[in-house]
Amino acid sequence: MISREQILFWTRRSAIVLAGVIVAGVAIVAFLLNNRPNIEDVDWPEYPEFERAGNSVTMTWLGVTTLLFDDGTTQILIDGFFSRPSMADLVFDTRIESKAAQIDRVLDEYQMRRLAAIIPIHNHFDHAMDIGAIANRSSASIIGSASSANVARGAGVPEDQIIVAENGARYDFGEFTVRLIETNHAPIGWGGSTPYDGTVDEPLKLPAKSSAWRVGKSYSVVVSHPQGTALVHGSAGILEGSLDDVAADVVLLGTFGLDGLGRDYTELYWQALVTSTGATRVIPIHFDDYTRPFGTIELAPRVLDDFVETAQWLEELRQTWDQDVRLHLPTFGVEVVLYPPPTPDA
Repeated sequence: MISREQILFWTRRSAIVLAGVIVAGVAIVAFLLNNRPNIEDVDWPEYPEFERAGNSVTMTWLGVTTLLFDDGTTQILIDGFFSRPSMADLVFDTRIESKAAQIDRVLDEYQMRRLAAIIPIHNHFDHAMDIGAIANRSSASIIGSASSANVARGAGVPEDQIIVAENGARYDFGEFTVRLIETNHAPIGWGGSTPYDGTVDEPLKLPAKSSAWRVGKSYSVVVSHPQGTALVHGSAGILEGSLDDVAADVVLLGTFGLDGLGRDYTELYWQALVTSTGATRVIPIHFDDYTRPFGTIELAPRVLDDFVETAQWLEELRQTWDQDVRLHLPTFGVEVVLYPPPTPDA
């Protein structure tokens, strides 16, 4: 018969072992989340400083895949992600919501007073979280999937500011023309699946769990202007033939997850997005850790993505397929003139 003393001994022993396992587990997780590649190991030149004119088309990268295009008259915002949930929020799928003060500050700091359109490339929280709050502070139209429309409705955006996109249709805003072309999200979920797959079928009221932002449809967004064309491809998915009729000067290339998808996949991705469009400049996006505070640019932990390795592959692919292409890292919050001024007639 087991004595009371023996039971107490083994109970204490088990508690000590369990505590040790928990401590070790926490230490391992902390190490994995803090083991990050260094962005300074990516030695690409800054975007060239083209001469600025009054109507020059500029682009400002605001982290992840949020991009502000501006020609001095009209502004186009790709995505809208200023409120940054923490890693713990995502791991435990807690309820998150837009941060009003943060959104007000960003709109003011980057002078978003002429927004005509807000275009989420898909409906995950790191792309569409703040689109409703931004639209409510402007007269901008939200153009996206039916799921993004329901995010907007959940925020109380008036119906006349919501447009459910038709695949490949052209939408004009000032001198900008935008096209949303359906594509695939990067297959970076379990077994090559799409994370948070599915649709949002009713207005999404905040706060809501991060998993509530179902992907909806994913898009390549073509932003055309008389001065040039930019192709924004925020998620590293490929849909064969979807961009066959697209020519671009600049590609904003989503890279998150390419490291896990492999070099062969990355080569197919490069050919579909860069080689086929004839672009001469490529700017990677969606390489930074989207759980860091707005304005803090750190690469994602290696356990999730190794952008330095991906950058090496991209440089090799440039050398192999498109030696005239130039790769440039974006600088957070810095406005760049996208296209060189036209050459004067001889």
